[in-house]
Amino acid sequence: MSVFTHLVGELSRLLEPVLAESATAAAIVLFTVLVRLALHPLNRAALRGATPVAGLLPVLLQLPVFFLMYRAFTSGELLDHRLFAAPLGAKWADALGAGGLLGAQGLVFLGLFAAIAAVAAWSAVRGRRAAAEAPVPAAAAQVSAEQQEALRKLGGVLPLLSFGTLITAALVPLAAGLYLVTTTACSVAERAWLQHRRRSSL
Repeated sequence: MSVFTHLVGELSRLLEPVLAESATAAAIVLFTVLVRLALHPLNRAALRGATPVAGLLPVLLQLPVFFLMYRAFTSGELLDHRLFAAPLGAKWADALGAGGLLGAQGLVFLGLFAAIAAVAAWSAVRGRRAAAEAPVPAAAAQVSAEQQEALRKLGGVLPLLSFGTLITAALVPLAAGLYLVTTTACSVAERAWLQHRRRSSL
């Protein structure tokens, strides 16, 4: 049993009296929030030196957690746990085969996709606003106007990558989709809070 499986199992046992069969799903969300809190110092440091690719290191550090979760829900360790009607180890294709788009499992996945789309839209709006309002750093004075414009455009396009999470969530087990929506929402909220604090301190 992996450390991840053990931690999620313990959190699930704590939440089970309140959340019954959805306790493991809630444990995944809680575990994800704890991972994000552990990465907060890195995210804060990345924002201080903000570039279009700021925050890449925290994303890379989360990949092992994502792969551990994927393995736990495809290898059988946690396959019998559910979120409402959908098994946490099920993929969207499984849900479609078990009752169609509007079947009990399909509706769980539609709810997940709606949450991911809302977070991605919020991220895209905030990212474009931040790119438009970002001051030009002193080092950029040595960069040509064309290069500055290309960097500004890249900063406006990067937030749209959040919508790629929808595709990933459709291909991975439901548990991994829960991790994706939670970590993306935490990331967007954290950046909004840190940028607000930075503007308030100026």
